Amino acid sequence: MSVKEKLKKVLIEDLNLEDVEPEEIEDDMALFGDGLGLDSLDAVELVVIVQKHFGVEIKDMEEGRPAFQTLSTLAQYIEERMA
Repeated sequence: MSVKEKLKKVLIEDLNLEDVEPEEIEDDMALFGDGLGLDSLDAVELVVIVQKHFGVEIKDMEEGRPAFQTLSTLAQYIEERMA
């Protein structure tokens, strides 16, 4: 399972996204706002999810902000730090 596939799955499960299937989450879909519709509370949970499932720590929101743009940017951020 790729990082993107696992990320889609854990986002749906851990953020309790109802009526969303992994294949409905496009790689370049915005995570916040008009895209997936996440909010600031979800951002805090996202930091925990990334650490719990991928072992990657996001130390502060300034560091995480560029990674939290789309699923692709978050997957790339995780992959770069898992190596």
